[in-house]
Amino acid sequence: MVDLPREIRGVMIPVTGGRVLLPNATVAEVITYTAPEPIEGAPPWLLGRLGWRGWRLPLFSLPVLAGHASEEDTRNARVTVLKGLGGSAKMPFLAMLAQGFPRLTTITSELLITTGDNTELGAGVYSEVLVRDDHAVIPDLGSIEQMISDALAA
Repeated sequence: MVDLPREIRGVMIPVTGGRVLLPNATVAEVITYTAPEPIEGAPPWLLGRLGWRGWRLPLFSLPVLAGHASEEDTRNARVTVLKGLGGSAKMPFLAMLAQGFPRLTTITSELLITTGDNTELGAGVYSEVLVRDDHAVIPDLGSIEQMISDALAA
């Protein structure tokens, strides 16, 4: 039988209207926001492409994708560079708009509580949770990567 870790290092990332919870291992870097290169015909949640370490990363807004916000404020924004989960050589990293610096947190099964019935989460959201007293969403990075790929191919 495989022993699972009792705790996981997580990152709470502030976004418009809330927070996103991800495993720390998913986050490659947090960088200063710069205006992205527009992508012609892209949906409103796909904000453009950013240069990062020789890659042109697709930048997305989770709140706009999920329908929790209609637009983003980029005046004090940051960009969270995420490691792709799909194993795509064309998209090993993607970028998510953030509204500040992520905060490290330790996650245990006792501290992570699913809220609601998760039927009306919005696109790209796997679950809504409470961590201590902080409300957060856990994104479905696999489906987000697929939506980005589909949007870029269109």
